Amino acid sequence: MHIADLSLGILGANGIVAGGIPIAVGAALSARLRGTDQVVACFFGDAAVNQGAFHEGVNLAAAWKLPVVFVCENNLYGVSTRITETFPLEKIADRAAGYGIPGVTVDGNDVLAVYKAAQEAVGRARDGKGPALLVGDTYRWEGHFYGEPGLYRTKEELESWKAADPIPRFAGYLAEKGWGAEVERIAGEVKDEVERAARFAIESPLPDPATLLDNVFVPF
Repeated sequence: MHIADLSLGILGANGIVAGGIPIAVGAALSARLRGTDQVVACFFGDAAVNQGAFHEGVNLAAAWKLPVVFVCENNLYGVSTRITETFPLEKIADRAAGYGIPGVTVDGNDVLAVYKAAQEAVGRARDGKGPALLVGDTYRWEGHFYGEPGLYRTKEELESWKAADPIPRFAGYLAEKGWGAEVERIAGEVKDEVERAARFAIESPLPDPATLLDNVFVPF
C-alpha cells in the first residue's frame, strides 16, 4: 500500500483517509513555484470526499489554479458503509461544482475511458487552468481487511462487478486490434517477475531482531 519512489515522482500513499490530498496540493504548489510543467495526480477513495481535508485541499487548489488532478476511485464502500448512505448527491463528481472546477465521472473499469479523461484533465492543469475532479466508478473485490465476512453486500453484486474486470476487457480490445500475442507475452513476463519476487521473499533470511528500532526515529 505505502509505496514511494521519489525518483519517479511517487510521494507515497497515506494511511489516513484523505490525508494525501493536502500533500498533493503542496506538491502542486511546489511545481508552480519551481516553474515546471509537472502535474500532480492525487488518488483517494470515495469515503475521502466527506473529509475536511478534501474540501480544504480542493478549494485551495481551485482558488490558486494549481496543477493537480484529484482522482477518486469510487468502489462504492467506505469500509463496510455504502456511499449512498453518507453522500447526499447522486454523483461524487457533482461536488466539483462547489469549487468551480470540472467534475468528470467515467467507467473506472474501462482503461481507454480513464485514459481519455485523465489526458484531458492533465492537459487542462498543465495549461494553467487549474484542477479537476476525476471519478472512476469501480469496485473492491476483497474485503476492507483480511478475513472480513462481507455481510454488507450480496454475492450477486460482487459477481456482477467481477464480470466487468478491466484487465480481460482491455485484453479483449487489444486482441481485436491484433495485439493478442503481445498481451500474452507481457502476461508471461509479469507472471515470471511475480514468481521471482515471491521466491526471493521466501528464500530470504528473517531480519536481525537487533534492527527492530532502526529508522524508527529521525535524529535531530
